[in-house]
Amino acid sequence: MGIKIIATNKKAYHEYFIDDTFEAGIVLTGTEVKSIRDGKVNLKESFCRIKNGEVFINNMNIAVYEFGNRENHDPTRMRKLLLHHVEIDKLIRLTEQKGLAMVPTKIYFKNNYVKLEIGVGQGKKLHDKRQTLKSKEADREMAKALKNSQH
Repeated sequence: MGIKIIATNKKAYHEYFIDDTFEAGIVLTGTEVKSIRDGKVNLKESFCRIKNGEVFINNMNIAVYEFGNRENHDPTRMRKLLLHHVEIDKLIRLTEQKGLAMVPTKIYFKNNYVKLEIGVGQGKKLHDKRQTLKSKEADREMAKALKNSQH
């Protein structure tokens, strides 16, 4: 009944300041769901777009299902995301007025349904990325020092 995370997009947190997240369902075919169950999905180069009041994900690579037949799916096709109208309106406001980007952050199973978490955030500049790496390294060293001092 819980959540089983299939894939995360670590690059999204490296490239963007993620402020807000949304949970969306995805319109998929049977072979796509089977490939996702096998963990054969990649979110690295994917991005979300709003088109005619609907949200779509592009470039999400779901590997071709190896036991599929001629009905197998196209690995990087554009897939529709399922969100409430209120959420879509909020996404439109955030992306058009504030100039924020929509990036998929993780894909997971929730109660046997495939869900996608969409992060909305602003792109980082190069110096921001360096600052993030420095702070992570400092946190790591501090945790290591605390661990060593306790022994």
